[in-house]
Formats: sequence, structure tokens, C-alpha cells
Amino acid sequence: MDPAEFLRASRVVIVAGKGGVGKTTVTAALARRAGQAGLTTLVVDLEGRSGLPDLFGQPALGYQPSVLVPGGGGTADVLGRTLTPDDALFEYLEDHGLRRVSKRLVASGAMDVVATAAPGIRDILVLGKVKQLERADAADLIILDAPAAGHAITFLLAARSLLDAVRVGPVHTQAADVLELLTDPERCSVVLVTLPEETPVNELVETAFTLEDRVGVSLGPVVVNGLYPTIEGLDVDPGDEPDADAFRAAAAFRRARTEQQEEQLRRLAERLPLPQWRLPFLFEADLGPAHVDELAAAFG
Repeated sequence: MDPAEFLRASRVVIVAGKGGVGKTTVTAALARRAGQAGLTTLVVDLEGRSGLPDLFGQPALGYQPSVLVPGGGGTADVLGRTLTPDDALFEYLEDHGLRRVSKRLVASGAMDVVATAAPGIRDILVLGKVKQLERADAADLIILDAPAAGHAITFLLAARSLLDAVRVGPVHTQAADVLELLTDPERCSVVLVTLPEETPVNELVETAFTLEDRVGVSLGPVVVNGLYPTIEGLDVDPGDEPDADAFRAAAAFRRARTEQQEEQLRRLAERLPLPQWRLPFLFEADLGPAHVDELAAAFG
């Protein structure tokens, strides 16, 4: 699937995956690719602890949008901001003329009490803000770096759960609006990220079916991250060359790794018939803007 075509197909893209699969890095690369396609893109970082700004070489994000990558020469701005339930609650109450009350609620930790009494309320506050940004045309595209896979399911199920639990009032209205966003493929889609390994692939497939069956979201292409590139000549024996045994061991490891990832790619295609975007493994400990650009280019 052409990335630019997909990124223009809906207004909100939610990126989710098991912890450790490179979900935030994929989010950054996808946002960069969208900017290169001429789409002003807003990346929403939940809680502000993902390391997203470091990938762009920028300081920590705040609640107000800031520029991660400036546009120019046919590309558009990539913006970023954090979003927390407390911030969303504060703004919601302030917009409804309850500024003084909102400060006291947030300062007193009342949000924790409300969250305990009504599970899912934190997620609805965040998703409600995303819905508001989408309706207000805050950007051509909003990309949400979602929680890791296990929490991603409860995160996206929050709207449907609250609709069942709360029958009337503003919470019900907010949940209904969020569910309308999540289930409209012209407004929202979900991109799942995995590694070419058995456990992450299994979890991704399970997450995909759960999200389709219980939430009703539209699933975009699957991103398979961290693929080792093919190296020619691994079967050539180094003979009596210096360090020959080390070369043989390295070649055996690389062959095994390549065979493993090919097997997992086949399994994923068989169990989940969705397009795949395949990104290379980057042999670097600390990733920055150049690496984000490299991965953005790998989308095609």
C-alpha cells in the first residue's frame, strides 16, 4: 500500500504495539513520511515519557504544540505535543466555565478518585481531546503514539465500556463521540507494529482481532520493524583465514536470524491478511533525526 495514499485516507492514525517493538520510533518515522507527503502532521505523545522528541533532536514536548520538523521545499511541518488526562480534564472544565473548580480538582488528585470510580475515564478524556483536535482541523493528520498493546486494547475499548456503564450525561456523550471517531474509517485507523519474532507476532494478531471485533476500528498496514537485511555470501567458507571461526559463527547467526524472520513474516501474512510495511533493523543504540529519515524513506 502506498504510504502517502494511506496517510491521506483518514484524519487520525493510532500507532500501537507490544512494548519494545519500536512503536514510538515507527510513530516518528510515519509522521516524518506524512510531512514529506505534504501533510501537516501533529504527533500526540501520551504522558510525555516516550522519548519521541529525542528522535527529532528536540527538547521535551509540552501541552501546546511545538515544531519537531519544519516544513519547506514541498514538505509540511511535523508538530508534537503531550496529552495527559489531567490536562484534558483541566481544559474541558475550563471550556465549560469551571476554571477555578478545575484547578482544585487537578491539584487535589481528584482525577485518581474519579478514575477509580469510573474505569476508562482517563482514556476517554485523552481520546475526547484527540476527537476535538480532529474536528477543529488542528492538522491534516494526527498520529497518536498509543500505549503498549495490552493497554492499547483497554484504551480503545474505553468508549464502548463507558457507553454501557453510563447511560446519560456528558460522559456518555463524550464516549459516543469518541466511538464514532474510532469506528469511522474516513476519520481514524490503527497501525499495529511488531518485530519478526514469534511472541510479538502472536500478540499483534490477537490485538488485531480484538480491536476489529470489540472496538470496530479500521486496521491499516502492519509495520514489521527491525528486519535484518539480506547479506550475500554467507555460505562461503572462509577456509583458514584469520578469525575464520568467528566469521563462521557470525554467518550462522545471521542465516538463522534471516530464516527466523522469514518464517514469522509468512506466519503473519497467513494469520492476518493485511498489507505489510517492512522497516530495517538499525544497528545503533541512540536514534536521532537521520535515523527517523532513513526509516521514513523505507516506507516507500
